[in-house]
Amino acid sequence: MRAIQTIKNIWKIEDLKNRILLTLLLITVYRFLSVITLPGIDPHSLTALEQQTAGGLMSLLNMFSGGAFSNASIVALGIMPYISASIVIQLLAIAVPYFQKLQREGESGRRKINQYTRYLTVGILILQAPTYLINLNVQMQQTVGAGITIPSGWWFNVSSTIILAAGSMFVLWLGERITDKGVGNGISFIIMVGIIARLPHALIQELYSRIDEATGGLIMFLGEILLLLAVIAGAILLVQGTRRIPVQYAKQMVGNKQYGGARQYIPLKVNAANVMPIIFAQAIMFIPITLIGFGNTDPDSFKYKLFAPLSDHHSFWYNFIFAVLIIAFTYFYTAITINPKQMAEDLKRNNGFIPGIKPGKKTAEYIDEIMSRITFPGSLFLAVVAILPAFAGIIGIKQEFAQFFGGTSLLILVGVVLDTLQQVESHLLMRHYDGLLKSGRIKGRQGSAY
Repeated sequence: MRAIQTIKNIWKIEDLKNRILLTLLLITVYRFLSVITLPGIDPHSLTALEQQTAGGLMSLLNMFSGGAFSNASIVALGIMPYISASIVIQLLAIAVPYFQKLQREGESGRRKINQYTRYLTVGILILQAPTYLINLNVQMQQTVGAGITIPSGWWFNVSSTIILAAGSMFVLWLGERITDKGVGNGISFIIMVGIIARLPHALIQELYSRIDEATGGLIMFLGEILLLLAVIAGAILLVQGTRRIPVQYAKQMVGNKQYGGARQYIPLKVNAANVMPIIFAQAIMFIPITLIGFGNTDPDSFKYKLFAPLSDHHSFWYNFIFAVLIIAFTYFYTAITINPKQMAEDLKRNNGFIPGIKPGKKTAEYIDEIMSRITFPGSLFLAVVAILPAFAGIIGIKQEFAQFFGGTSLLILVGVVLDTLQQVESHLLMRHYDGLLKSGRIKGRQGSAY
C-alpha cells in the first residue's frame, strides 16, 4: 500500500527520521510536565478550577495548554504569554519607527525582535503568574470541603511565580528546538499537541453520553463524526485558499546573458489573518462574563439582564456579535499584516509588473482591491467556522467535543498538520521519493508550494 511505502521511505531518510524522533521525545517531555502540579497544591482539590475552565476564554487557555491550566501544573501558563508578546511586538512594528527599522535589517533585526519578544514574555509572565495563583486560591475555596486554600506566605507566591515563569520559558525553548531540530513550526506544534491531548477524552465522553443517555446511540455518534470530517474539509479549504496574481518580469541583458522575462504569481491568501481575529474577538466577548461575575449580581438587576445573553455561548446575540467582531478584526489584521504599497515597491524595484496595470501607485491600488474582495468571503467563512461549536452544542453535542467543530482549535489543528505534512513531503521530494499525495502538492498556511 502507498501509505506503508511512504512510511518506509520516511524511515530510510536518516535526517527526517531523527527529526521526527526528536520531536516525539520533546513532546513527551512537555506532556509529562503538564501533569506535575505546583509544589504545595493538592491535585484532588482542583474540582472548581476544572469547572471554571469548562467554558469561555478559560476553556481556550486550558485547551492551548493541553489541560495544564486546570491541573495547576508547573507549565500551566503554557505558550500563550509568548503569543501575547508576539502580537504586541507585531503591532509595535507597524506603529513604532524603531521596530520598523529592525524589520528591514534582515537577520540581525529579526534576532533583536526575538530578544525583545522574550523580554516582554517574561514581563507578562511575572504579571500573569500571581494572577493565576489568586484565581487558583479563589477556586480552591469553592471546592467541596470548605477552608481548602493554597499555601499562604510570600515564599510560596514568589517561588510559584518563578516556577510558572520558568515553566513557560522552558516550553518556549522546547518549541524552538522543535523548529530547529525537529519537524518545524515548534510553537504551533506544541499548541496542536495540547489540543489533540484533549480529543480522546472528549470522544469517549461523547460516545458514553450517546449510549447511556439514549440520545441516538452509535448512529448519532457516527453522524457527528461525519459532520466533523465535513467541517475539517471546509477548514482545509479556508487555510489553503489563495488568489494568484500574475506578475511579469522585464527582460534584462547582463553581459551576454538574458535575465527575467518569466511570468510568476503572487499568492494572496483568502484568510491572511489566520486565527488571530477569533482570538481577539473571544477576548472581547469574555468582558460580559467578567462584568456579570463581578460582585453578587442579582438575576433581576439591569446589569444581569443586559449582559446575561452575551455570556451564553448558545444565544443568538452572543454569536451574532462574535461573528461581527471576527469579520471586523479580519479586515483589521489583514490590513496591518499585508502592505500593498510595499509589495508594489518591491515589484518595481525588481523590474516586475502586473500585466495591464501601471507600476507604482496603480499596482498598490490593484493589490489592495483584490485583497478587499477575497478578504470578505474569507472573513465570513472564518466567522461561520468560529460559531460552529455553538451550533454543535445546540444539537446536543457535549461542550468538550463541540470545541473541535470549529473555532481556534480546529483552524490550528488543520494549519499545523498541513504545515507538518508539507515539511515531510519536501524532505521526501528532495531525496527523489514520492510525495504524500499521488498528484499535486500539499499547501500549508504559508501559501502554495510551487
